[in-house]
Amino acid sequence: MKEKQFKDKEQMDIVYGVHAVAEALQANTGNKLYIQEDLRGKNVEKMKELAAEKKVSISWTPKKSLSDMTGGAVHQGFVLRVSEFAYTELLVLLEKAQEEDNPLILILDGLTDPHNFGSILRTADATKVAGIIIPKHRSVGVTPVVAKTSTGAVEHVPIARVTNLSQTLDKLKEAGFWIFGTDMNGTPSHKWNTAGKVALIIGNEGKGISANLKKQVDEMITIPMAGHVQSLNASVAAAILMYEVFRHKI
Repeated sequence: MKEKQFKDKEQMDIVYGVHAVAEALQANTGNKLYIQEDLRGKNVEKMKELAAEKKVSISWTPKKSLSDMTGGAVHQGFVLRVSEFAYTELLVLLEKAQEEDNPLILILDGLTDPHNFGSILRTADATKVAGIIIPKHRSVGVTPVVAKTSTGAVEHVPIARVTNLSQTLDKLKEAGFWIFGTDMNGTPSHKWNTAGKVALIIGNEGKGISANLKKQVDEMITIPMAGHVQSLNASVAAAILMYEVFRHKI
């Protein structure tokens, strides 16, 4: 019987691609694994073993059906139906963050591109970011594209989804975090004092940080640029600043 559980490809009921599927299986969020029926090789054997270990059933499926499931995205022959993504409660994220020395929390203010979100997650995992906070409305959530782009990092970085970012910043300040934002005019990133508990706001791809949140920022940080363009891609800017914090920890 043809599988009809796949709705909008942006809903988090599937992940696809070798790394994203393997990480989701390891995290015990997989329900059913679809493998391209004519696929061979070590990745297939690895997935079969992992699915058996996690007691996840396998369906050998035509390539076209997998492409239909993923909306034509590059799936590498592997699609996994998963449980709905479990966001971390904000208080839990804060408690875990405060167990770390000089934790960094990212706040994504209205980010809409799932590829940017996935890339940010990948760098966040590499730089030991304590967690990411996103708004529930007018912002991209965790989707199959995000999971694929993050190459599995989505399973390792706590993500909280909140109704009100402004109130969340108040809670962060109460917990002792310094709030930083990104702007064309601010402290150069290489002169940024990253000691202590740091919360960094990354703005929307086109509009930047919303005006009401800017009022709550303790200090603006700018990435020096000598070329003709006025700004960097959101995920690139976020990566530069994440590594700026990380390099002071190592």
